[in-house]
Amino acid sequence: MRFILSVIFISLFATTAISQKTDYAVLLIPDTLKVNANAVIRLDQTDITIESQRDMSISEKRVVTVLNEKGLDVINAMGYYNKKTTIKSIEAVVYDASGTELKKIRRKDFRDQSLSDGITIAIDARILYLDYTPTQYPFTIVFESETTTSNTAFIPQWRPIADFFVSVQKSVLNVSFPENLGFHRKESNFAGFGIDKTIDMPKQLSYTAANIPAQKEENFSPQSSSLYPRVMMGLELFSLEGVDGNAKDWKEFGKWYSEKILTGTTELSEETKTKMIQLVGNEKDPIEKARIIYHYVQQKSRYVSIQLGIGGWRPMPAKDVDRLGYGDCKALSNYTKALLEAVGVASYNTIVYGDRENKRNIERDIVSVQGNHMILAVPNGENYIWLECTSQDIPFGYQANFTDDRNVLVIKPGGAEIVKTKNYENNDNSQISKGKYVLKENGDLSGEIVMVSEGAQYSQKYFLKDSAPNEKDKHYKSFWNNINNLKINTATFNNDRINASFTENVNIAAANYGSVSGNKMLIVVNAFNQMNQNIKRIRNRKSPFEINRGFFDNDEITIELPLGFTIESLPKNCEFNGKYGSYKTELVIKDDTHLIYTRSFHFNKGLYASNEYEDYRLFMEQVARNDNAKIILTKIQ
Repeated sequence: MRFILSVIFISLFATTAISQKTDYAVLLIPDTLKVNANAVIRLDQTDITIESQRDMSISEKRVVTVLNEKGLDVINAMGYYNKKTTIKSIEAVVYDASGTELKKIRRKDFRDQSLSDGITIAIDARILYLDYTPTQYPFTIVFESETTTSNTAFIPQWRPIADFFVSVQKSVLNVSFPENLGFHRKESNFAGFGIDKTIDMPKQLSYTAANIPAQKEENFSPQSSSLYPRVMMGLELFSLEGVDGNAKDWKEFGKWYSEKILTGTTELSEETKTKMIQLVGNEKDPIEKARIIYHYVQQKSRYVSIQLGIGGWRPMPAKDVDRLGYGDCKALSNYTKALLEAVGVASYNTIVYGDRENKRNIERDIVSVQGNHMILAVPNGENYIWLECTSQDIPFGYQANFTDDRNVLVIKPGGAEIVKTKNYENNDNSQISKGKYVLKENGDLSGEIVMVSEGAQYSQKYFLKDSAPNEKDKHYKSFWNNINNLKINTATFNNDRINASFTENVNIAAANYGSVSGNKMLIVVNAFNQMNQNIKRIRNRKSPFEINRGFFDNDEITIELPLGFTIESLPKNCEFNGKYGSYKTELVIKDDTHLIYTRSFHFNKGLYASNEYEDYRLFMEQVARNDNAKIILTKIQ
């Protein structure tokens, strides 16, 4: 009997072991989930247990099959910890394509590294992460971790679709919480993805997503947070680095932040206060006072990151910034606020998502700790002037490309409010150019141009004034990549920081700009501002497309033709308009050897439906085609 039972036990064990291994075989993945996929998330289960205002645990199990090298980033096997957050367990197991175990990775095998970014002077946050180099594709990693934290201000978002070109076999979120903490959530973009809310009870919430094919990345797609399913969560009663918070709405949140986080951080010495009063002198206008103080901060201080405990959220005391001459975004904004207080100018700390590529809003309809950056708001009538206090060269009130045109949280003593920052309209982002170029008989070109850039285009240029010569050369060879054999003879600049206007005066030369063949020469008329971007054709586009920033370019160029040639053919003048912008060119013969070329291009920002993409592509193709229009000259015999 014992022998028989032993045989049965061994057989069952072997069967179970084989079953466990084949669970991760790549052959078990449905073919529909392999299409366009670099990786397949077989399972992504997150269990969040909120025990109290100061106690939360997060357990995670991720099973990811990596199909090729591009899918490695999807593994995401890592954990963060500090004095308030502990990684209780972390491990991973690697399987081959058949589901056979290749390697077990214990906690000691994970890399342990500080989150210092090279400009951080104090930080207690660290990361454990898996650094695995595969020997074959495909392979599967099973990653499991458990973390506990007292920071209940940050409840992880649920985003089942991790990235483009990643399919999802199953993603699960389970959340449990006490009723008395005021748990709330915001669901976004569920339509069309088959999200199943399996549990929705006073103390428990669960979601499941299954069998979502890989999403192809399409040109000019909006950020994924506005396209794909997402659940944000927050508590009315929360804790942040040992500081308890209570906020049912943004007004209450602002009051808590002012009283518990900001109180006592703007104290300055009497000596510094007196110095600021003397600095502004007889100036009465609060905005001009703010301008003087802002320039003082730019000259005196520099940016560093400080992320030590609550220091990651509470500003360094203003008197310490004054003494040391450095601080992070919160410290420098708060220091500027303190200096403005000394001269009787009101200002408010403002939380924002700073990002040059994507304009991300503070979510108005869910109260939680949001944002990654702080700026300062100075009241100006019914509006605000926004100050970026981390930069030593950005003009007063300028914010294009990093914190513009998005909802931010302005912290006031009586509460916070959501406000939209300055919107740089299409025509505000201008480049106005005037220049000339001369062509020789062999096709060589020499020319000069003055370009004045403002708005968002200012931020793309002003750094040139202090750039090294090789960086200037690199910039112009990229900017004028339509001119072969380009040589920059001279480049001088004027940076008008009062009006955020940058002027470039550039002298260039280029061999063989005109193409000579026999007694003919072909010249591309528009030498200085060609739109040669190739807009990819996308059949059956799924997502809408977004133009984040519009602009206005206006060019007036004098062209001097070589002696001994006559004009055989000139491009026709062109004008067309549409919802994406307007374009106009005109070529006027001044005399036998001089032409005047003018070009204006208004380009509109906007969010457009997927079925409009082909019209946009054709519009841009028409711009590029006209920008490449040519003059044909014939040599006089």
